[in-house]
Amino acid sequence: MTDQLAEMPTDWRRALAVVAHPDDLEYGASAAVAAWTDDGRECAYLLATFGEAGIDTVTPAEAAPLRESEQRASAAAVGVKNVEFLGHTDGTLEYGIDLRREFAAAIRRHRPELVLTLNHHDTWTPGAGGLWNTPDHRAVGRAVLDAVADAGNRWIFPELVEDGLMPWNGVRYVAVAGSPRPTHAVDGRAGLERAVESLLCHRTYIEALTDEEPQAYCRRFLEGQMTAVAGRFGGRPGVAFELFTR
Repeated sequence: MTDQLAEMPTDWRRALAVVAHPDDLEYGASAAVAAWTDDGRECAYLLATFGEAGIDTVTPAEAAPLRESEQRASAAAVGVKNVEFLGHTDGTLEYGIDLRREFAAAIRRHRPELVLTLNHHDTWTPGAGGLWNTPDHRAVGRAVLDAVADAGNRWIFPELVEDGLMPWNGVRYVAVAGSPRPTHAVDGRAGLERAVESLLCHRTYIEALTDEEPQAYCRRFLEGQMTAVAGRFGGRPGVAFELFTR
């Protein structure tokens, strides 16, 4: 793919990031979040699970509070104060009405202009034979895309109005991190150090994932991702997104 990536739009002030697990945002998107919060923009995180099934050597009951704590620390590292968890069971998320309703409710509560999520496509790479994406990521990403429209329609989930959550049709953009079909990017240089710190907060997960020294692993991974974007972004290391406009 040689098409150049466009600059992400900046005509927004509030963002809501909705993902499946702790660390989903830290594997790339957090450098962009750091740049946004530096610029005075607000960003909140909503996670569908505690990621409790992600560490083979730690039971879910032990892992859930550890991963929640690490996620809150990693969000703080890039200027995000508001972190919410829905508490669904890790690994068993299903796309459907219930997930759309929960996400639509969150969008109505936070009233963002930008919604951020993770790759909803079947694979992580373009074309046939790519690395298969996980069911949680696919379910959440697709439900987020649909919930943006649901949030603006008073006749879908009318019970939300009864609960005081009035329709919000102010979402202008949905940005998908980790997509195999990126269209836009954010310069990642200013946010790189905090992105490394943010990913490093997930030490329990990282130490179970690799034998590499955690800080070296985090820096190598994020620098590699950003460098891969540079060829399509005017030579600038960046964070790529697939952007949907409304």
